[in-house]
Amino acid sequence: MKYVKCHPDKCGYKLVCMATCAKKVQKSDDPALANIVITKKDDGTIDMNVCNQCGQCIDVCPTGALYRNKPGVVRINKDICVGCYTCVGFCPTGSMRTHESRTVPFKCISCGNCVKACPNKALAHEEGEFEPSYFEKGEPGEPGETFPKEYF
Repeated sequence: MKYVKCHPDKCGYKLVCMATCAKKVQKSDDPALANIVITKKDDGTIDMNVCNQCGQCIDVCPTGALYRNKPGVVRINKDICVGCYTCVGFCPTGSMRTHESRTVPFKCISCGNCVKACPNKALAHEEGEFEPSYFEKGEPGEPGETFPKEYF
């Protein structure tokens, strides 16, 4: 499965990745519609939040709108999603996004556009299999608490 691996220590906080994602995936100039969120903490460190494709959201969807495609990326079938946002509340990494202009949630589809756009190579497109032991334990619903260990 392909996923976007983050290297916050390399991030120059230019937010080119967010702008590119919003433009290419959401067809918008609003970076709030990006599937990746980069923030600077009070201590100056960078937090990078992007779906790790763990798939824990799939089983909580009441309509079956969440599924894995052939390459293993978690996708949303917008035709059957009812916009209940159960997946948003359940996502252990806080990577399922919402916006007032959208009626259904959205997330990283591991397309790699952000990776190509990043001038500092703080993002990488990786291939790997999801293994629960590979992920840090965290409190569900706290963004950034359940990421692959190497994200931080």
